Amino acid sequence: MVFKVSKVSTTPIDGQKPGTSGLRKKVKVFIQPHYLQNFVQSTFNALTPEKVRGATLVVSGDGRYFSKDAIQIIIKMSAANGVRRVWVGQNGLLSTPAVSAVIRERVGVDGSKATGAFILTASHNPGGPHEDFGIKYNMENGGPAPEAITDKIFENTKTITEYLIAEDLPNIDISTIGVANFSGPEGQFDVEVFDSASDYVKLMKSIFDFELIRKLLSSSKFTFCYDALHGVAGAYAHRIFVEELGAQESSLLNCVPKEDFGGGHPDPNLTYAKELVARMGLGKSDSAVDPPEFGAAADGDADRNMILGKRSMPTSAALDVVAKNLNLKFFEVPTGWKFFGNLMDAGLCSICGEESFGTGSDHIREKDGIWAVLAWLSILAFKNKENLNGDKLVTVEDIVRQHWAIYGRHYYTRYDYENVDAGAAKDLMAYLVKLQSSLDEINSSVKGARSDVSNVVNADEFEYKDPVDGSVSKHQGIRFLFEDGSRLVFRLSGTGSEGATIRLYIEQYEKDSSKTGRDSQEALAPLVEVALKLSKMLEFTGRSAPTVIT
Repeated sequence: MVFKVSKVSTTPIDGQKPGTSGLRKKVKVFIQPHYLQNFVQSTFNALTPEKVRGATLVVSGDGRYFSKDAIQIIIKMSAANGVRRVWVGQNGLLSTPAVSAVIRERVGVDGSKATGAFILTASHNPGGPHEDFGIKYNMENGGPAPEAITDKIFENTKTITEYLIAEDLPNIDISTIGVANFSGPEGQFDVEVFDSASDYVKLMKSIFDFELIRKLLSSSKFTFCYDALHGVAGAYAHRIFVEELGAQESSLLNCVPKEDFGGGHPDPNLTYAKELVARMGLGKSDSAVDPPEFGAAADGDADRNMILGKRSMPTSAALDVVAKNLNLKFFEVPTGWKFFGNLMDAGLCSICGEESFGTGSDHIREKDGIWAVLAWLSILAFKNKENLNGDKLVTVEDIVRQHWAIYGRHYYTRYDYENVDAGAAKDLMAYLVKLQSSLDEINSSVKGARSDVSNVVNADEFEYKDPVDGSVSKHQGIRFLFEDGSRLVFRLSGTGSEGATIRLYIEQYEKDSSKTGRDSQEALAPLVEVALKLSKMLEFTGRSAPTVIT
């Protein structure tokens, strides 16, 4: 069939500024007339013509509520804007890391390569008719659009007068693998629905020794549990862990992707991954059965991960200590995976991580939850390769304790205060910036709260100058660095869909090997008390406790 292109008149809609991970709002906002269309057209208009006309784009996401409708709208708008072909993961499902892999690795039957993607996800935020939806654009390197592009998108949303759409293009059956061909005013337009997992699995097999991991997973001494929290990771878990690596079917929890994530919150932390935490024997009540040796969880779009053994260890400043010891170059960057992408494209960085359960490498330009699980399984498989018939396997806990013995322990926690009044949150941050002008004043507050906490030696607002393109990112978090290597960081998060989220990062460094086995909350208590008093958290926000403790 030949489709027609319609120009639809529209007016700008306030508040379409993409954050670090695209535009996230409640579903009720996205389903307003012209809302999604304005943002998509503003994105097309922000790209250079060769990235749109005649180009190949990927459109998929984590399967959350409204994704199926959004995919059809974006396909019709792509056709109208002169895109040559759109690739869609079967059922509209592609994890964020898999989208990055598809852009970088997949070659179409006609030799085509993708130049970008619309990813439909609000990551770890809940899904459903009354919950969150999101959209972000990734570039030809497979990574999120840089600030120069997202700023241009935002500017375009403020002046948009029309968008292009092929309204008479029929809806595509995205549940069936195959190609649909159409003709339009500018010639051929195709939509290909392809298997969501194949390209990603192939990439993982090129990175990891699947045979070695398979031996570990088939050992009767090694037990394993993976929780997809009803997110898109479920589309990969069975294929990788059961079919490729021989894990038991029963080791998979919540691995059927659902539009509302089963009514849960698809954020892989100790608060929301309740079933996994209970199965690992880390819940409040003791588990009757022996917990698995290794547990892992993913968030909604499978880019975040949580790894649990009988112990776990966040990345935090532990990475700095190891890098210095091994004489490796390391970079401290702001939140947002795009900063890693620049370093990787320039060959300056190969492994990266962020504190909010994200790790990855230069195989793609997004964080990658399943990669992180396979990386840990590879470490365990290597440590145990001569030991599979021995009395006891080397465990996650053994590896973590060995790390503490060599490098010391970074006790770490994150307090999230969600949906705080935006004005109150800004006032709190402004107060902290003002406080930073006097170290004496800071230290008298610190000692007034707890005399056993060491002095603050540096207080600043983190600013990052990109060593690759020279761009400067300001206001990236308010830092208090202590004499003993501990630190506090306060940051406003841009990943929620309404209100403001204050994230407070608390890290206590302990070099004394006789004190590295303490309970985290007990070891962190003095620094927590200092953080809450220093920031006047209760006075500014009215919150006596955080929403989530990680």
